[in-house]
Amino acid sequence: MNLINCNSAFKTLKSGLPIIFPTDTLPAIGCLPKFSKIIYEFKKRDRNKPLILMGSEYKQLIDYVHESAKEDYENIASKYWPGALTMVIPSSEKHTAILTSSDLTLGLRIPNSFMAQSLIKETGPLLTSSANISGFTGSVTAEGIALDFPSVEILGPIPWEKSSEKASTIISWKKSGDWRLIREGEVLVRELY
Repeated sequence: MNLINCNSAFKTLKSGLPIIFPTDTLPAIGCLPKFSKIIYEFKKRDRNKPLILMGSEYKQLIDYVHESAKEDYENIASKYWPGALTMVIPSSEKHTAILTSSDLTLGLRIPNSFMAQSLIKETGPLLTSSANISGFTGSVTAEGIALDFPSVEILGPIPWEKSSEKASTIISWKKSGDWRLIREGEVLVRELY
């Protein structure tokens, strides 16, 4: 297992490679946004499935949000982040180059994990997915994940902090004040009901 610290993680990410790190839900594989292809290659993930942009705090992600959705973004973010909620929201025009979706939207999340937030505070936002081979249930331990991704560096120390081991709730913004549930998770968003 290739265990690394935050400083080494940043060097690895700048070189274009992904790293694996814990979150409050499932372990994540992440990369700097300009290197998003690498996650699809390592996970054997369908290119039609978008990635999630994780930040360390909501202000770190606000520039990625289209003007039309900023007020709703800030409202939901202030109530549910950090936590197991992903918001799919229209992307600002200046960040369309990093999009992995075909509809100009971006999934955004702030994990409630000290290790994830510390890492992303240093590296800036990371495009992420769960740390498993697509189509297979992945391990939730660093040791198990290392078997699936033997060449990917893993953020230490281990054992990692406890996580829910469940995927995040995903909601999608349609128009001002109008959100839709995409995937049910442990976060119940009152604004949907």
